[in-house]
Amino acid sequence: MKHSLQLRLSQHLTLTPQLQQSIRLLQLSTVELNQEIEKFLTENPLLEREDGSPNEPLGGTPPPAPGEPLQTSPSNSDETAQSSGSGEESANGDSGEFSNNEFSYGTPRDDDNDETSSSQLAAEEQSLRAYLVAQLPHVNLSERDQQLLILLIDSLDDAGYLHQDLDELAALLPPELEVDVDELHIALRHLQNLDPPGIGARTLNECLLLQLDAMPESTPFRAHAIDIARNHLEILAARDFVKLKKLLHCDDTVLRGVQHLIVGLNPRPGSSFSAGDARYVVADVIIKKVKGVWLAALNSEAMPKLRINQLYADILQRNRDSGHTQLASQLQEARWLIKNVQQRFDTILRVSQAIVDRQRHFFEHGEVAMRPLVLREIADTLDLHESTVSRVTTQKFMLTPRGIFELKYFFGSHVTTETGGSASSTAIRALIKQLVIAENSQKPLSDSQISEILGQQGIVVARRTVAKYRESMQILPVNLRKSI
Repeated sequence: MKHSLQLRLSQHLTLTPQLQQSIRLLQLSTVELNQEIEKFLTENPLLEREDGSPNEPLGGTPPPAPGEPLQTSPSNSDETAQSSGSGEESANGDSGEFSNNEFSYGTPRDDDNDETSSSQLAAEEQSLRAYLVAQLPHVNLSERDQQLLILLIDSLDDAGYLHQDLDELAALLPPELEVDVDELHIALRHLQNLDPPGIGARTLNECLLLQLDAMPESTPFRAHAIDIARNHLEILAARDFVKLKKLLHCDDTVLRGVQHLIVGLNPRPGSSFSAGDARYVVADVIIKKVKGVWLAALNSEAMPKLRINQLYADILQRNRDSGHTQLASQLQEARWLIKNVQQRFDTILRVSQAIVDRQRHFFEHGEVAMRPLVLREIADTLDLHESTVSRVTTQKFMLTPRGIFELKYFFGSHVTTETGGSASSTAIRALIKQLVIAENSQKPLSDSQISEILGQQGIVVARRTVAKYRESMQILPVNLRKSI
């Protein structure tokens, strides 16, 4: 094989380190951005905060998973608005219901209140296990029985249920303890007599029965409720009220009272002791109406205030020899970071204002006025790439008088109307929600009926599309929305 040298000319795109950093920072959420900046502050002495507090964290805890609820950051309590489901309350100025005491981290305390504060903290952090074990001294049991009771307590799940079979549990114990299944059954009865009622249940039926048994016998509708919880819970869940009335030999009034009593029970008696970390969302942009025009403004508290450390910069200015190559490189990196952070927020502001300009009817009238919008429309308007707009609108949040929303919320597909126009899928979801709220609970609307009503309003939506939108809003099907 003959070796040879060849000269070729070609073109290819190369991303500079500065551009790579700019793209990476753009796709980060505010919390992730602050974590990245904390890393830079630790590694680069040429970078510091303008407020002179390099160790003060910005942002908050990570944002929630899908399906879960949003909470606004305590640092923005004067500007807070509740999440998208509470638009009317937020618009009326009733959104800021957090007191300052709820967020008094690191505030000084009086020595006289130390004991009280410690006891309150202990009560707040008390687990289900600790709460149950604390009741054991008040139960007249032998040391062996208490140990068996603790064994069962340790086998409970977060909801307070005992899913492990007692026979299997007895087989797992060392033979020298000589624990039989009957002893475990007795310990389980003692466990189920502890507070909260329903603890130690093995099924939902048993959990509800334990709570009903703990009620006074004079409780209205208690006997019928016990009958349903023991024998007919599936029929109640299916809302087959006609069959229930025949089985219980009762009228609508009695059945309505029985249903109200059962629904008021707690199917997860141990859930109130589960540790749940509060998660907050820091709004990147705040929307306000100024002289009749909706304007977007950056949230100054979400923007990290960075600058070059002047002491090190002066040292480099006076000594430009090869011995300070590392500091010179770190100075350049610090300048890049400051510039890219500023560019990131400028891009977020531009995209947010473009969204506000196109969705101004939403801010005036709510979800029903949402217009169809796609990423391409914003990208063409701002002369940006569609992928850039996608990065900007992901995990970036907008605080409005109607609530706090992810920028991605304002984009949605369109549905054709009879007049040749288009309606946003968000607006259609809002109309479906309004129809369900206003429906007769004894004769709820089916998906086909909702489709027909929307068709009468000029919006052509298939029944399966209505079902898809309804399920996305976690609205129950027609048979499960029916009441007595």
